[in-house]
Amino acid sequence: MEQQNLAARRRGRRVCTTDSKHGLPVAPNVLNRNFCPEAPNRTWATDITYVWTAEGWLYLAVVLDLFSRKVVGWAMGEHIDRHLVLSGLEMALQGRTPPKGLLHHSDQGSQYANADYQQALASRGIECSMSRKGNCWDNAVVESFFSSLKQELVYRPPFTTRQQARSALFEYIEVFYNRQRRHSTLGYLSPVDFENAALPVTLAA
Repeated sequence: MEQQNLAARRRGRRVCTTDSKHGLPVAPNVLNRNFCPEAPNRTWATDITYVWTAEGWLYLAVVLDLFSRKVVGWAMGEHIDRHLVLSGLEMALQGRTPPKGLLHHSDQGSQYANADYQQALASRGIECSMSRKGNCWDNAVVESFFSSLKQELVYRPPFTTRQQARSALFEYIEVFYNRQRRHSTLGYLSPVDFENAALPVTLAA
């Protein structure tokens, strides 16, 4: 690295995005770290992260299909609340047609445990699963996605505006990550290419 004049990117400041100190009902960990479903739209996982800009924090909620690791829904906003995660879920539901029985995994945060979000899941026949309290490994795939996003895009001189960050995040997710970035777990295919390659098999199943 020294010979190539390279330096490792430093990790940025950490912000807690999970408010698990609430009295809302929480779901058991049905997923139980089974991160490899056999077909698309069997298991989705979701979480929230944060991006610093000179105007303040921008929050990002994503929904990943664990079959292909594709980001099937996402939303950005200045506030970390139920509206943020509901917007990400709605995008995923508009873009996919999951059957009843889809497993949806999240942490125990109030954004996911609140009645509005739980109703949105129940109305579509989606089963809810939540990580054990304080156990990030129970949602390791989304944590890995956030780590890649931070290292490859965010950990650099900060964005000047939230709009600049929004544009960069959109391009990273929709142009680079979903369609171009190769994933070792997927046999070094992108999520879109992996789904396309598996499509005839999953339709026949």
